[in-house]
Amino acid sequence: MRPVTRPIRDPAPSKWGYRWQRWMLTPGVRTGLRLGVPALIIAAIAGGWSMNASNRALLAERISAAQQAFQERPQFMVSGLAVSGADEELADAVASLMDTEFPVSSFDLDLNKLRDDVVALDAVAEARVRVGDAGALEINVTPRVPVAIWRTPDGLRMIDAEGVFAGDLAARVDRLDLPLIGGEGVQGHIDEALTLFRSAGPIADRMRGLVRVSGRRWNMVLEDGQQLLLPADAPVEALDRIIALHEAQDLLDRDVAIVDMRMPQRPTVRMNQEAVAATRNAATTGRIQQVGQ
Repeated sequence: MRPVTRPIRDPAPSKWGYRWQRWMLTPGVRTGLRLGVPALIIAAIAGGWSMNASNRALLAERISAAQQAFQERPQFMVSGLAVSGADEELADAVASLMDTEFPVSSFDLDLNKLRDDVVALDAVAEARVRVGDAGALEINVTPRVPVAIWRTPDGLRMIDAEGVFAGDLAARVDRLDLPLIGGEGVQGHIDEALTLFRSAGPIADRMRGLVRVSGRRWNMVLEDGQQLLLPADAPVEALDRIIALHEAQDLLDRDVAIVDMRMPQRPTVRMNQEAVAATRNAATTGRIQQVGQ
């Protein structure tokens, strides 16, 4: 009896088995099995856990507590306010902008907004805001330097060399060192106004101020209500001519109400009403006497 021979099994994989093994050995699949599958399992567990409203509330509370504990660490706390570069009045105005109580976490401070609020003050030209190493909120202020007082319908306002408001003024006597300007549209002509004040020279002590007329020219007002009407073009040269006439003939010491230089070729002098009336009376009296003789 012949022995039964079994067929020898081919150890090589089948075509589809070979492809499967090659696919499983690709880096992307191996990484996905090693990392992706655990991540999916964890995500499924977390998703199921977060389906419970109480679990979500607990998680939010834990996160908020951890965040607050981190933000309130001593190195992040601001203990006070330090304002530099400003006088006492301006420093108080800056301090009044703070609507929080110290100590406060630096994470709760909006430094950009605070800087914008400080710069919005009339008397402030620039400001730097930062949290200092000593744990204080430091605000360094560059104040505007007023060069003149502008009389407006709303009261007296100080303005700087750029024509920007530099603060309110309660009374003229509070800043007698600053010249007085009135009228509309003076902001863009501050340099010209200051030049006129500097050019006043011999009559500077008699000046009361300048008034911008129709937004194009200046009237200089002197004591006793005298007015010098200056032209729109070359007002400084016109003022120099008036000063020369005054020094030569004592023009402004007479009963002059207005010196009109709007037409430099034909300057006009207007007398006071009293002087005009006196002149008329003198002329009338002279004629009567002549008739009587």
